[in-house]
Amino acid sequence: MLTVTLSTLRSRWVTLVGTFVALALGVALIATMGLGLASTLDAPDQRPERFAGAPVVVRGADELRVPSPIGDRTQPLAQPRGVAPEVATALAAKAPTVADRSFPVRVAGPDGDDAGLVGHPWSIATFGGYRLTAGHEPRQPAEVVLPGDASLVGTAVPVRTPAGLSTRTVAGVVAPARFEEAIFFADAEAAKLSPRIDHLVVQAAPEMVRTVLGAGSDVQVLTGSDRRKADPEPNRDRDALIAMNALLGTAGGVTTFVSVFVVASTFAFAVAQRRREIGLMRTAGATPRQVRSMLFMEAMVVGVLASAAGCVLGSYGAPWLASLLVDEQLAPPWFTIGAYTWPYHVAFWTGLLVALGGVTVATVRAGRIRPVEALREASVDTRAMTLGRWIFGAGLLATGLGMLVWRLLTDPGEALHRKTYTTQPMLLITAVALLAPILVRPLTRLLAWLPAQLPGATGMLVRENAAAGVRRTAAIAAPVLVTVALAGSLLGATATINEAKATEIREQTRADLIVQADDAAGGFAAQTVAQVRQVPGATVMASAATAVYHLEEGTALIRSDAQAVDPGELTGARKLPVRAGDIADLDDSSIVVNEEWAQHTVGEQVDVWLGDGIRTSLRIAAVIAAGTGNNGVYVTPRNAPGVPPDRLEVTWAAGTDASAGTAAVRAALQPTAAGVQTRAEWIRSEYPSNSRQTRVGYLVVLGIALIYTGIALGNTMVMATSDRVRDLAVLRLAGATKRQILILVAVEAMTVVVVGAVLGTIVTAVNILGIWGSLAALSVWSSVVLPWQTLAATLGACVVVAVVASVLPAAGALRTRPVELAGARE
Repeated sequence: MLTVTLSTLRSRWVTLVGTFVALALGVALIATMGLGLASTLDAPDQRPERFAGAPVVVRGADELRVPSPIGDRTQPLAQPRGVAPEVATALAAKAPTVADRSFPVRVAGPDGDDAGLVGHPWSIATFGGYRLTAGHEPRQPAEVVLPGDASLVGTAVPVRTPAGLSTRTVAGVVAPARFEEAIFFADAEAAKLSPRIDHLVVQAAPEMVRTVLGAGSDVQVLTGSDRRKADPEPNRDRDALIAMNALLGTAGGVTTFVSVFVVASTFAFAVAQRRREIGLMRTAGATPRQVRSMLFMEAMVVGVLASAAGCVLGSYGAPWLASLLVDEQLAPPWFTIGAYTWPYHVAFWTGLLVALGGVTVATVRAGRIRPVEALREASVDTRAMTLGRWIFGAGLLATGLGMLVWRLLTDPGEALHRKTYTTQPMLLITAVALLAPILVRPLTRLLAWLPAQLPGATGMLVRENAAAGVRRTAAIAAPVLVTVALAGSLLGATATINEAKATEIREQTRADLIVQADDAAGGFAAQTVAQVRQVPGATVMASAATAVYHLEEGTALIRSDAQAVDPGELTGARKLPVRAGDIADLDDSSIVVNEEWAQHTVGEQVDVWLGDGIRTSLRIAAVIAAGTGNNGVYVTPRNAPGVPPDRLEVTWAAGTDASAGTAAVRAALQPTAAGVQTRAEWIRSEYPSNSRQTRVGYLVVLGIALIYTGIALGNTMVMATSDRVRDLAVLRLAGATKRQILILVAVEAMTVVVVGAVLGTIVTAVNILGIWGSLAALSVWSSVVLPWQTLAATLGACVVVAVVASVLPAAGALRTRPVELAGARE
């Protein structure tokens, strides 16, 4: 049997190459993504940077810790606490201390752009390794030290601090640091600009510091590697790897699905192509078991070789992927592919199992066919759907549609998560692909109806060939189906959700002007807010960003973004989607929550922790719809102590001169450099859009998979066209010219591609409509957005690949005399 297997592989080298290429590239994709994913599982230890030279660092509580039946639950505080003055005094009495303060600063550059820096007192610089490269330390209130070259020394620069805009003299410069962009002030000036002590460096033994603080203190004492917790972004490497893990996990899931889908389809098609050969073998006396053994042996040989080749390709593809992620700033600069072996095992055995699985159903059916039936079925596909295909296709379709409806009825917000709308299309794609043989024939006849009415036989032949060769048409349409469905579903879902978020912004914003505080200011002073309120005809709502925490079901500590507002001002500035209660009932003892909260009954008391970690009990005054996730929680300013307002929303009274009022608002805010925008400008600026990193992420998730399906499409077209050389020869003998045959082949390829595109568009429409229904259930009524340009470009690329991959082998085959081709054996 091995001899027969090797003989058939030599005689059907095109099929061999086609299945080998599909499997090798599929395994390479799985290995590449697996290696990338494995390399994100372990982050290197992040060493202290800003306080690398400090023996002990004391800092206030920046973490909320809540006990639960399964252990302490923690969340970062929205408003971390500083080191209390009495604590600083007590420690200073025992050992030398240096107070650290951090505050936002903006410095005007020579090109007019403002650079966002972090202000610190000069005495803290030495612990982060800062050394003067020119000039001297800041000795006067108006002097600063900046990172840069010596030419800056002595220059005057405009600097905006929480105290306002002023001109400062650059007394000295330091070498830039990797972990932050800092500007240093004299210690007394820094204390004036930011009275709160963020960290305290204590030059003493940790035991002495803990003794002074006493047992039960929530003040943190950081030593050794724990000092990194006082650095800017202390978990940036870990967080970067977590984000990469999510990205590569999604990409790996998509590429694995596409690889398995394409490989299984290719192997099944390769077996279906050999029905005539199998029929001849059965006529010659081969038993069904021998036929199945031969096909399994072929799949084993090709599977082992192609999977091994794919693993080798993956070893080269993974470093390229890592380099791409680093270049596009999706990964930290140190990210590389580690020496892992399990991704190779996963890729190799997945490839081999898919290769064997792809021929299982086909071989079982082929072994059952009687010799005469096999020879008769070789011309026309009379029964393309098997019982197993019906069961699995209908089952997956019911599962996909059922999950969509179930999610719509129980948890519509789940449909807006990336993992959901990334994986949901896979069920429907597989279901439609399995049911394609019953859809292909009527769809092909419909699409080819008009060409068939035109003069000549080309249109009629296209219709009949595609309708008669259902298996061939379905196999060619499969890569197009997955390409169009994935591109349309992923990009359409993102665009539809973004449009829904923009709709929320438009519907909820009533204010005529929106003013956002400058980052360097850290919020608006009470005097500034009062000046804006004094503008004639202006009704002003001041809001401050904060957070509240609640323990859901006694075990999960959930953070909810919140805004501190005056309830009387809120209703005039915003139109919230209230589901129960009344926003006007909000007061210092109550809270407005959304439907995502486990407790959302009006009048019910809920235990919450405020942004600074203080626990309190508040009554639910109103419940608003969850929406797309932007509808947070509302409290009064009393429940956000110490948080200045960072946004002002101004509404003009009827008859007010809006132009004069806007000018007065701008004049009142001129010292703060706050951005003043009209309602239209605000909506445009807040319109959700994908960042560059997100677009690159989609390129990784979608682009690689679609390139692979494009290659698979061309591969399948070559296999299908090479199997039709006898049909082409018969057409030549019937009087068709080479040009007519090539046109026929090209039109057939385009027709089959359109069939796949229509099926993919149907899958896309179902997925997008599911998201639209979920948005409607969340009280967000917006339009459906389909990426027509992307779909058209994808279809055009598939058409080009299919036409080229079918016409070239057909042109090569037509160089041989028709009589020789017509008499050739399989």
